[in-house]
Amino acid sequence: MKVVAIKSIADVSSGNTPSRRKSEYWNGSIPWITTGELESGYVTASKECVTEKALKETALKLYHKGTVLIAMYGQGKTRGTAAVLGIEATVNQACAALTVHSGCSKFLFYQLQNSYHAIRRLSNTGNQENLNAEIIKNFKIPWPDELEQQKIAAILSTQDKVIELKEKLLAQKQQQKKYLMQQLLTGKKRLPGFCEKWTRKQLGELFENRVEINRSDLGLLAITSTRGILPRDCLDLKDNSSEDKSKYLRICPGDIGYNTMRMWQSVSAYSEYEGIVSPAYTILAPMEGVYSRYFAYLFKTQSVIFSFYRFSQGLVDDTRNLKYENFKKISVSIPSKVAEQRAIVQILSTADHEIDLLQKSIEAEKQKKKALMQLLLTGKVSVRI
Repeated sequence: MKVVAIKSIADVSSGNTPSRRKSEYWNGSIPWITTGELESGYVTASKECVTEKALKETALKLYHKGTVLIAMYGQGKTRGTAAVLGIEATVNQACAALTVHSGCSKFLFYQLQNSYHAIRRLSNTGNQENLNAEIIKNFKIPWPDELEQQKIAAILSTQDKVIELKEKLLAQKQQQKKYLMQQLLTGKKRLPGFCEKWTRKQLGELFENRVEINRSDLGLLAITSTRGILPRDCLDLKDNSSEDKSKYLRICPGDIGYNTMRMWQSVSAYSEYEGIVSPAYTILAPMEGVYSRYFAYLFKTQSVIFSFYRFSQGLVDDTRNLKYENFKKISVSIPSKVAEQRAIVQILSTADHEIDLLQKSIEAEKQKKKALMQLLLTGKVSVRI
């Protein structure tokens, strides 16, 4: 498998942004792609469209289906992201368009995807790290004969389809869980065997504020909005915790911890662990007879989150905080029988388990694709032709 510079196998060009002052250039029928739309790897639609007049009177070019795009700059992880056009479209100046002379454009896409980190490292230094056309033109990639390219691209495309199908199933499962929460946690749908009228209580009747400090003998925990509460060393994140942990708060199994300034953004979780967390959190200890797992789900519903927002203090969203003194005044409607709360939690926990298994399966498929790319795109393993 020979190694070639991209400029020897493809034309590299970029797009343009027509003047926003000319309304006749916008809201047409020709898709106009920006770097933020490359994330999925396959572009079939755009947020904005330009007109035929814009195409004729500006530096815009119309690229055909199958053209490979790469983001030369953009926020976060965008720079270096590659995608394949699934439609005819124009692009903005932040996108480089690669038109293959002779070969499989999908193979080139996979090579760029596999070289994502290497390409990003070539970015210019300065106030903003950017790629440019020259960097992309001179970037070298393995380039076998066209038949082998097609075989490799087909294998990787099949793996992509497996991942895509599982991601669609995951989205369906997540939507189903959201629907269950909306129905079961509001009383719109009752489970068989339960007909007792729900009660309304203030949260101060259900939870006390646990304020226990000077427990540096306990392990450090992290509270996340999506993964719950975990030991801090289980997360691949930079440790920004204070060296002096004397003011860190103890949290116990069964407690609920929430970010005082982000409770209205759903940053709360049920704890399976005993440990300490940052004093930026508020710890809720359930009173006797309170089934806190139920409330961990309840605190994620839109109506309750809105109550958290209303009771938070601050002039702007970035400074709004929900201290316990205000939290305890919020009233919620709940099943009067703990047995019904437990039955609802059982259903939602089962949904969570299915989602967790599917997420792990998707991650395994992504790792499989990564391994295939490393073997096939570098020539370490040849496909039979």
